[in-house]
Formats: sequence, structure tokens, C-alpha cells
Amino acid sequence: MKGNISPKRAQKISCLALILSGFLGSAYVAAEQAMIGAEEYRTSCASCHGIDGKGHGFLADILMTKPADLTVIAKNSVAQYPNLKAGEYPFYRVFQIIDGRTLIKGHGERTMPVWGNRYAIEEDSHYGPMNTEKAVRGRILELVYYIQSIQER
Repeated sequence: MKGNISPKRAQKISCLALILSGFLGSAYVAAEQAMIGAEEYRTSCASCHGIDGKGHGFLADILMTKPADLTVIAKNSVAQYPNLKAGEYPFYRVFQIIDGRTLIKGHGERTMPVWGNRYAIEEDSHYGPMNTEKAVRGRILELVYYIQSIQER
């Protein structure tokens, strides 16, 4: 009979469809994860650190302190943070450096803007005093995840 599919064949087709949907779904999630923070990075960081994160933004030449190469943070983490494993990304430290509202021992003089304060001023008009801190942390987390995504292997 034309058009009838055996139960065994239907099971194989369903299994294949499930596998394909999982693969395509994970590819979509991976692409979306790569985009997390990309726009925030372009608007807040690229002018100094460059689009590629290597420290060659259009403002880099006029700054007193050369912007860091953000793509080698994990590579250089052991030298700066001895408690980390080689190649490990110092997630919380990067968050603290971007936020800038707490003094970080050993970070040296602060020449980078204190983004926590800047974001708080911007977000207060949108979210009010009760939710501003959540919005600020969200924006900083976007940047931390994005910088993690551009690390050289």
C-alpha cells in the first residue's frame, strides 16, 4: 500500500528528526551565545580595545595607558592570578574590573571608565532605584561573557 510507513521505519524517521532538531537547535544556541554582549561590547569597549579586542581601537593612540588585549586574558591568567589553572578565564575578576566600583588590589591605577557607575546612571531612568543594580549587572555580565567568547586558545 502506497503511503503507509511501517512502524519500524516511522520510528527511525522520528529518531532521525529528533537528532537533527537537537543538532540544529544547539547550533542556533551556539550562534546566539556568541552574540551575547557583542552589541554592548561594540558600544562600550570597541573604541579603546578595538572591534577584535586586541587593544587597537580608534581612541587607543590618544590614551595615556594602552588598552589591554582582551583576547589573551585566559592565556595570561596564571601569571596574573596564580590560583587559576593555565588557560582558565578569570570570570569574576573580569566582572570586577569592568564594574570598577570596588577597588581591586593589584589592578594598579584605574584608567578604564568605571562602567558600573556609568551604567547605573543610564539604567536608573529606565528601571528606577529598585531594579537598576540588576540591569547594571546584566550589562556587565554580557560583556564578561562576550570577552570570554573571544579568548585565544
